Amino acid sequence: MDRFPAALLLFLVLLLSAVIGLVRAVIDQPDRYDYCVLGAGPAGMQAGHFLAKANRNYVILERNSGPGSFFNIYPRHRKLISINKIYTGRRNREFNLRHDWNSLLSDRPDLLFQRISRDLYPPADAYPRYLSLFAEELGLEVRYGVDVGRVRAVQTPSGRRYLLTDRKGTEYSCRVLLVSTGLWDPQKVEFPGWDLTESYESVSVDPEDFVDQAVLILGKGNSAFETAQSILGRASRVHLYSPSPVRLAWQTHYVGDLRAVNNELLDTYQLKSLDGLVEGGLEDIAIVRRHDDQGPHPSTPPPRRRGRRAGGAGPRETEGEERGEGRKGGGGRLYLTLADLLDNQDVRNGSRVAAANLPAYHYDNFSLRQPYDRVITCLGFTFNFSIFDGSARPPNSEVARGRLPAVSPWYEGRGTPGLFVLGTAAHSRDYRSSAGGFIHGFRYTVRAVHRVLEQRYHGNRWPSTPLSVTQLHSWILRRVNEASGPYQMFGVLGDVVLLQGSQCEYLEEFPVQALPRLPSLAGHRVPQGGLLVLVMQYGLNRSDSLGPGRSESEWTQAWRSNFLHPVLYYYDRLPTERDMRRRPAGWPLPRPKAVHHMIEDFLTEWDGPVSHGQPLRRFLEHCLQTDLRAFYAETCFLLSLTHRRPPPFCQRGYLERQGVAGEARAWRPPRDEAPPSGHDSDSSEASPSLPSYLSPAGTSVSLGSKLEL
Repeated sequence: MDRFPAALLLFLVLLLSAVIGLVRAVIDQPDRYDYCVLGAGPAGMQAGHFLAKANRNYVILERNSGPGSFFNIYPRHRKLISINKIYTGRRNREFNLRHDWNSLLSDRPDLLFQRISRDLYPPADAYPRYLSLFAEELGLEVRYGVDVGRVRAVQTPSGRRYLLTDRKGTEYSCRVLLVSTGLWDPQKVEFPGWDLTESYESVSVDPEDFVDQAVLILGKGNSAFETAQSILGRASRVHLYSPSPVRLAWQTHYVGDLRAVNNELLDTYQLKSLDGLVEGGLEDIAIVRRHDDQGPHPSTPPPRRRGRRAGGAGPRETEGEERGEGRKGGGGRLYLTLADLLDNQDVRNGSRVAAANLPAYHYDNFSLRQPYDRVITCLGFTFNFSIFDGSARPPNSEVARGRLPAVSPWYEGRGTPGLFVLGTAAHSRDYRSSAGGFIHGFRYTVRAVHRVLEQRYHGNRWPSTPLSVTQLHSWILRRVNEASGPYQMFGVLGDVVLLQGSQCEYLEEFPVQALPRLPSLAGHRVPQGGLLVLVMQYGLNRSDSLGPGRSESEWTQAWRSNFLHPVLYYYDRLPTERDMRRRPAGWPLPRPKAVHHMIEDFLTEWDGPVSHGQPLRRFLEHCLQTDLRAFYAETCFLLSLTHRRPPPFCQRGYLERQGVAGEARAWRPPRDEAPPSGHDSDSSEASPSLPSYLSPAGTSVSLGSKLEL
């Protein structure tokens, strides 16, 4: 009898131990999700919306106490340069997103940024408020205060997973990791005297702190010009120095280049009012502090010696300014010099700077020979690679000086399957060529990534619209006149039309550089009829954006268009990876079987029946080998039965069967070397013949560009 209670007690102890062990295992088990979104900025919130809409198991992890924390600090002078154009004269929501650069995509027509601000260039403080509103009204799953310090990949029986560990030791496990951390780490260029500079991230934003000071800014991007613009009215002179000349956004069509809203210094430079721009390498320079007791300013140099020098034609400083004492640091002013002029360690650390260590001693017209009170670095930001373990670290990209992670055309990290990079950090795919590094661009690439995920992990094919080929003409015209995705992500996202006899499948906003992988990424097979790809493009001839002859107006010269315009590519087979690698420079796609440019339009309205509609229809008839005026057939048949003489369009378009493209030869650009858009203005072949598919269609061209059907 005594053994039974003892055995029961032992059993209870063992059971309790097992329960405790199970509880501990559960406590120690990382939180498991299908999707982890790292970062609650605009890209992370956009991804969260699509995951929530699809009822996926996800979480958004944010290290700060609220969303969009980048905008709580930057831009430093608190004005965004993203356009918030509310009044367009249109009620079409999709069209209006072409001119709304701040709103995220959702099914809520009222969930737009204009609810927070109606300014054309809004205050930066407005954006975190908008993201909070977006998350709250859509019920997104966001965890704040989770500062992830390590990301690693592990292999489990169910496949590869990512483990995220925060600073408190809490782990989060997910099958797919969506990295949307943006660019936070300041870009640095190490040179002697770096410690004497101030940075964009911490420099004073009060213009009164710069009264009568000479300021040198390293960098020529928007942050550099933003800083310069804020102090122009107080500083005695402002010089900007960097390796590259200024690139103006209205010339390059790249919104990351210098915007007009920040370029007032260009006026004071070109009108010679003491400010200026100079080009030179940052790795070659040094910043030194020279005190007054270290000798006179080297105003009378000896004969020149050979060596490197900075270029440009910086303005002279007046004699009074030259004699001025340092305003910062209690005496001594800062000089930009060349690193190879610093001949010993004492000079490099700034303790004994002689006249011979300064460029003006050797080159009396050295542009930046005068001293400065402050030197400010505005060199941009870089991606934080440090939190990624070797098993989960995407490599550095080959563009942007390696500041960004390298990703595939569908934004998956190179060598990191299941890890996708979203938002500004994914800009390596279209760096300096489209808008993928900015909200109005990456809101669409995030949607494209979500569609890839739905196909890969859930078997949901890329959304498509079935059409008859007789509907294709009007559908394309609607897309080029309304769609915001291809308009903002020009040359990157395009519509794909899969041709299947008298029917077709229309896929919207597919990453065109991923076209060889379309069957696996989108879940659609390419039929024998081939495919059409519709993209928006700028021309390549880089003409004067404000000069005469900057645009084309004659539809027969559409291929020479300089500004944004629709381009259609026809392929009779799916391009291969090799085709993509060998595509001509500047082309978004490989050489097609046929290509059609729709003439650029001042109003960006491609709805002209003569200039836009009819050439497009003839191109489609050529590719499809069918008469797209079939919708006339029934009417013309009835008119032929009931009228002695049918109307002219029936006589020519129906009874005489004009408009059927009879030539099998596909039209190619007039010159094999000619790009899809753009042409050398000095070329002797300035007036190429019309595409061959226009002539069989009964096109008559006159000086007035009139087409008779």
